[in-house]
Amino acid sequence: MWFPRCVRALLSVFIVTSSLNVFTALSAAKQPHIVFILADDYGWYDVGYHGSEIKTPNLDQLSASGVRLENYYVQPLCTPSRNQLMTGRYQIRTGMQHSIIWPCQPYCVPLDETLLPQLMREAGYSTHMVGKWHLGMYKKDCHPTKRGFDSYFGYLTGSEDYYDHIRCAPITPLNLTRCALDFREGEEVATAYKGAYSTELFSERASRIIQTHKSNKPLFLYVALQAVHAPLQVPERYLTPYSFIKDHNRRVYAGMVSAMDEAVGNITSALKQSGLWENTVLVFSTDNGGQTLTGGSNWPLRGRKWTLWEGGVRGVGFVASPLINQPGSVSRELIHISDWLPTLVNLAGGKTKSTKPLDGFNVWNTISKGHASPRLELLHNIDPLFEDTSPCNGNSWAHSGFNVSIHAAIRWSNWKLLTGYPGCDVWFPQPDSDNSESKILEMHSLKPVMLFDVEKDPEERTELSAKFPTVVDYLLGRLSVYQKQALPINYPDEDPKCDPGPEGAWGPWA
Repeated sequence: MWFPRCVRALLSVFIVTSSLNVFTALSAAKQPHIVFILADDYGWYDVGYHGSEIKTPNLDQLSASGVRLENYYVQPLCTPSRNQLMTGRYQIRTGMQHSIIWPCQPYCVPLDETLLPQLMREAGYSTHMVGKWHLGMYKKDCHPTKRGFDSYFGYLTGSEDYYDHIRCAPITPLNLTRCALDFREGEEVATAYKGAYSTELFSERASRIIQTHKSNKPLFLYVALQAVHAPLQVPERYLTPYSFIKDHNRRVYAGMVSAMDEAVGNITSALKQSGLWENTVLVFSTDNGGQTLTGGSNWPLRGRKWTLWEGGVRGVGFVASPLINQPGSVSRELIHISDWLPTLVNLAGGKTKSTKPLDGFNVWNTISKGHASPRLELLHNIDPLFEDTSPCNGNSWAHSGFNVSIHAAIRWSNWKLLTGYPGCDVWFPQPDSDNSESKILEMHSLKPVMLFDVEKDPEERTELSAKFPTVVDYLLGRLSVYQKQALPINYPDEDPKCDPGPEGAWGPWA
């Protein structure tokens, strides 16, 4: 059929434009939606599939249909884990190898670091964050919406009340403790959510983001739950199944775990009901080991949160997705929280060229296909300033220069080397048992250098440094190399200008 030249031109433009739109839609369809759920202070023993008395049916079912990561490592504290998740780099690279960011400290993840959500946005993703940030907030440039997230709903500091969202923190230079709201919607203070339990509030917001997402564009959703960090608070209905637990802290903690498990189930249901699930990769991870002082358990692993023992750094983690090649499997390959950035960005079809040199590896084939992990070595940390805030037995070591009295640990193959004082070193007994395992320490003394075969001895009971001096020498050499590469520790004094006042909210002041 003959058309005038102007009509033919318009038809050509229409056909080309339509083809480009179809191509774009098809390209986007190939990019999986990625949902990353991060629990807070979740203990190794406290998931059903590790034998816990706490019921976690959603986590059990999801992980059973995906891949359980049983040789997966995180950092022993909140800020360091989140830092490495977002940068793909060890904390020695960012000067953040010591402790966490406290509300009045004027620093954040360095602004010249390219973060995971920025890379996902560059790959064409809608990027959303719900929950706990804890990567610095003293100025607006540090906030989630300035670091790659299209939207943010949550709190900026490290902990707070689950219902009124108030954070109380000392302001040492002013010699006072300030209690103020810490809740944001985007960059604005959010005052409308008082009384809403945060675990439920965050799962509802995450579900709404999923339900309103347009499926022709890939979604990256980061849900950093407050659960199960202290304070111990949970609606009464979650406590009823745990009346048999004698210890009060453990009983409330169990209820908090159940609420978290329900939240994960609700987020997963939203993905399925919205038709996104078949093209979704869901990652679940804890940020560090459980805090035994507030009901958590890492049984049978040694230590707890804050420590470099396995109880502080071996994390509950799994991946669930219809896109996995070998669903229903258990991976015992070495994987670290810094591996998620290159893994997820590559899975998304993105590029990591804009980042500084990464310590993380792309481990998707390890997870999905059961291939050997490209990771052979893992630096847990080097922190010359370490001080255990809640030591269980009063141990400590003097610190001067790099020597074996420095708090450090490194994993290589099956070996793990610890130097200095790794933190509280107790094997806390199995919950609700008459086990006296914690007394075993009376028969052992810590040494400045300790070596364990954590493949054969994940409980770190048999110290082997005297039997394998060559391994010790090699790993001390590796620690020395890393120490030479480390940035100076950035851990500034509190700034009194942080004070939000009696009616204000925690937030940027610089």
